[in-house]
Amino acid sequence: MTTTLITGANKGLGRETARRLIEAGHTVYIGARDPERGRRAAEELGARFVLLDVTDDASVEAAAKAIEADGGLDVLVNNAGVEWRNPDGSVPGAEDLTADALREVFETNVYGVVRVTHAFLPLLKRSAAPVIVNVSSGLASVGNAATPGTPHAAYPGVAYPTSKAAVNMITVKYANAFPQMRINAVEPGYTATDLNHHSGHQTVEEGAEIIVRMARVAPDGPTGTYGDAEGPLPW
Repeated sequence: MTTTLITGANKGLGRETARRLIEAGHTVYIGARDPERGRRAAEELGARFVLLDVTDDASVEAAAKAIEADGGLDVLVNNAGVEWRNPDGSVPGAEDLTADALREVFETNVYGVVRVTHAFLPLLKRSAAPVIVNVSSGLASVGNAATPGTPHAAYPGVAYPTSKAAVNMITVKYANAFPQMRINAVEPGYTATDLNHHSGHQTVEEGAEIIVRMARVAPDGPTGTYGDAEGPLPW
């Protein structure tokens, strides 16, 4: 039996990933900072709920102890993420970027990934087939952002793409450090979720495809990669 933890899993891509992995036979922990929403999602999906706020050390440590007491962990999906937006839902551009705004986004998207990964590494190292999936974004691609005329270059936001570019480097460095694990970064695509006020053109079913695929990667599968459902992406 494969045991999987998904952060930010009470809605959107995280919830759909949980649903698909449960169908595939995984025991799934819904990690969520809202206990009511987290428990409800877990009950509806047939998952287990664990209170987990990726921005809080004590919360993450408590979650790791709870899952360890239940038997351990095989797969970690770092899905929780935020974007910095104006009250009207628009994305502020470079002129409006402040250090405080960047720090707020990094607290969840980058420090949260490191905080959770660090706490669960001891459990993953005991697994026979440990896997980490870091949910990144196509906006993290420096190559695409530097190419005029692409949607990535036209995207006005700075904080979110920068945070996900950091996640990509973290993914590679962890993959280098732990060659026995399969550690990859994935781009779900422009999916309709709360993160983008449901403006994405993909459904969560479509977006979760690459996350689910990499969560089920074989022990001899790829590691240290960055890609979407179609294949590798330029770093």
